[in-house]
Amino acid sequence: MKAVILVGGKGTRLNKITKQIIPKPMVKIGSLPVLEHQIRLLKKYGFKDIILLTGYLSSPIKNHFQDGKKLGVNINYFEEDKPLGTAGAVKGIEKQLTNDFVVLYGDVMLDLDLRRLVQFHQDKKSCCTLVVHPNDHMHDSDLVEMNQDCYVTAFHSKPHPLRKYFQNLSNACAYVMSPSILKYIKKNQETDFAQDVFPKLLGQKIMTGYNTPEYIKDMGTLDRLKQVSQDYFRGKIKKLNLKNKRRAIFLDRDGVINYDPDNLSKIKNFKLLPKTTKAVKLLNSSDYLTIVVTNQPMIAKGFMSFETLAQIHKKMETLLGRKGAKLDGIYFCPHHPDKGFPGEVPGLKIECSCRKPKPGLILKAVKDFNIDLANSWIVGDSETDIEAGLNAGIKTLLVGKNQKSFQQCKHKTQKTRDLYSAVNLILKNDNNQNTV
Repeated sequence: MKAVILVGGKGTRLNKITKQIIPKPMVKIGSLPVLEHQIRLLKKYGFKDIILLTGYLSSPIKNHFQDGKKLGVNINYFEEDKPLGTAGAVKGIEKQLTNDFVVLYGDVMLDLDLRRLVQFHQDKKSCCTLVVHPNDHMHDSDLVEMNQDCYVTAFHSKPHPLRKYFQNLSNACAYVMSPSILKYIKKNQETDFAQDVFPKLLGQKIMTGYNTPEYIKDMGTLDRLKQVSQDYFRGKIKKLNLKNKRRAIFLDRDGVINYDPDNLSKIKNFKLLPKTTKAVKLLNSSDYLTIVVTNQPMIAKGFMSFETLAQIHKKMETLLGRKGAKLDGIYFCPHHPDKGFPGEVPGLKIECSCRKPKPGLILKAVKDFNIDLANSWIVGDSETDIEAGLNAGIKTLLVGKNQKSFQQCKHKTQKTRDLYSAVNLILKNDNNQNTV
């Protein structure tokens, strides 16, 4: 499989560093240019045929990399006579793209398990797979929306209206594409993937989103470049690759993240509990993934639709995102075993493996995120949550101001009043272990 890297941008936001002398992909992170980090990553995962789409200040790039043999790869170049945009440049090498190919942007620092990404793309038989991820600045990000089957259903360009709610998934500017996407791009015409091409694919079930917690950051501004450099020297970039196991804190939703009005089924009734955002931000700054696992039997009972649940979760993600907090994943069970409700959905009235206290939701997340169960936690407000955690083999913590629930829980578990205090307790426990 070939890899295509777009390196023709001017990088005007980094002029204080580049001084119009070197292109943005040649800015160094550590001792190597960003572009070299990308090429070394590609080689690590078996990509040896690489095409660099150049334009502005191409000479420093060509002089540095030449034919790629010193790095153990084969590099070819396509230089634009005029700016063609992200998609137009790829269209220019159409004859060389006869099989699936990867597209990267040369100003993005990343460390992805590319085998997982390509396998996802192939399993979905996708025309185009977009790497997407939650971030802590969704208010100024172009956002992607996708359904439970990972098909992309909408794009939302910034700025975002305050009265609307969105999934916190941003386009990370890394793609796996089939040659069939090229028919949607006009030749010799300036065309952008996000603005011009991807909207044409919506609704056709041929464009998918690959949600990953791995490191992907545009270093196109001075502040972001500084952050990327810090992350590199701290070892954070490599650490987040999905080939490495990660710890996670699984959160029940109702009664832990938001008030539980008893059988929540309306968007207007969703309200975050005090200090929820602070708690999630603390988790985001730690080594833990933050993943919601929630039973939603109101769907099976016929009191709420999948669409309404999706809107409630958008509200949750947006309220958190506006304060710089993010969730790495949301898993829910729509089933309920008991029959007899008016308007119930027969196909969902089953004994399933995902309804807590069974561990199915947690185990699905383990598969998706390569989670280290032995060092992970679940925070819940009921005995059901605690049992789910024990069944999955993770540590448990019960929260809530209702002391009755504490007394009724027959399982030995740590207890505290709310999510914020639970997170502080977990992180304090980690610090104490690290100092032993």
